[in-house]
Amino acid sequence: MSQLSQLAPQPLWQWFEKICAIPRPSKHEAALSQFIQQWAKARDLLVIEDATGNLIIRKPATAGMEDRKGVVIQAHMDMVPQANADKVHDFTKDPIEAWVDGDWVKANGTTLGADNGIGMASALAILESTDIAHGPLEVLLTIDEEAGMTGAFGLQAGVLTGDILINTDSEQEGEIYMGCAGGVDASFTLPLTKIASDNADKAFRLTVSGLKGGHSGVNIHLGRGNANKILARFLFDNADELGLTLTDFTGGSLRNAIPREAFATITVPAAQVDALASAVSEFQALLRTELAIADADVKVSISPVELPAEQFSAATQAQLLSLLHACPNGVIRMSDEVEGVTETSLNLGVITTEADKVVALCLIRSLIDSGRDNVCSQLAALGKLAGAQVAFSGAYPGWKPDNESEVMAIVRNTYQDIYHKEPVIMVIHAGLECGLFKEPYPTMDMVSIGPTIRYPHSPDEKVNITTVGQYWQLLLAVLARIPTKA
Repeated sequence: MSQLSQLAPQPLWQWFEKICAIPRPSKHEAALSQFIQQWAKARDLLVIEDATGNLIIRKPATAGMEDRKGVVIQAHMDMVPQANADKVHDFTKDPIEAWVDGDWVKANGTTLGADNGIGMASALAILESTDIAHGPLEVLLTIDEEAGMTGAFGLQAGVLTGDILINTDSEQEGEIYMGCAGGVDASFTLPLTKIASDNADKAFRLTVSGLKGGHSGVNIHLGRGNANKILARFLFDNADELGLTLTDFTGGSLRNAIPREAFATITVPAAQVDALASAVSEFQALLRTELAIADADVKVSISPVELPAEQFSAATQAQLLSLLHACPNGVIRMSDEVEGVTETSLNLGVITTEADKVVALCLIRSLIDSGRDNVCSQLAALGKLAGAQVAFSGAYPGWKPDNESEVMAIVRNTYQDIYHKEPVIMVIHAGLECGLFKEPYPTMDMVSIGPTIRYPHSPDEKVNITTVGQYWQLLLAVLARIPTKA
């Protein structure tokens, strides 16, 4: 990773290199938090760890800028832990192996954590600087954004003193975000009834793999394959004809990442083995036609395994496959107000088979509460039909756009002055924390910017080096232009 520290702007990339060296998957940010706290105290910066685990670090204004409005630069400490199937990596212990490929920084077989490590690095670099002009400054680093927004939910009123918040979690240079989707987690729980397997049957491991995956908000409109849905489709379509029985179903690893892999252990009568192989081959060919643009490398395969002692009952199998195959997934509705932006979506993210039940986790996102509530209602109806319990949790609000935002205008005008072109003012179909910050800080003026990050939440994640420099230049210029406080 020594390559990283040589990139420009060096202050930012040197911090990103340090961040990559400290494991920080969601809910395991303690080591990084301690490192940052020790670093801040050694430089006489005031650092506060709130009851939730968020860090607030304060730095006085540079000389002559004491009368400016206070600015909060915000990022989240955690990252999504995703690795390729052939990559051995313990996200709680192993550093991220980042490397430079042309104008991109990538990771070796895992997520990179540029989401939101680049934003965090920029905030820490500004805190460390002695030559960057700014008014009263706070840096807010939240925990567990990717797995539940725990830090944002736990932020209390009265902790922050700033007037303006700059969120650094956006992922496209040249776009300024002034609104985002809200969301809610949904779970299906289907009780399992099992029976003894037929000793004359043959058992196989059925695998869907080779998919791109990605962020379940930012990438949901790209039409990429969802491994859980693909596997459920094959099983539903072929179970009766092949005499196929199911003994487990597992797919995906995060409710906010489009599932790249899914697995099922199945049994078929010995006489149907050749027919199963043919069906798998034909299905893969069909998928590669359907997904030729969005996910051309999709793979469906079988391999023989030892016959399990038990399998799902016919009734349980019918309920589960009907539930998974019928479950909505992907874009539900595009926005009428913001052209090209997804309004409402659903990601069937994780399926696990436990001793006595199958659990399926979904993430619903929507720019409007009624869109979110409508999908919740559909899932509740589907659960009733399939005999599954449905629960909803972790609902968080969207961030409603404010066309009169002063900081948005400052960022827009600054971008125009630097790059001599219009930035795109956007609403993002992802769960930025700004919507939750508006609860304890309703009058705080907020905006979100960032560099270009491709394929976040997947091992293909990469960040564009040139745009990191552009983001850094814009951020520093905006800090210099913050107006005086009335």
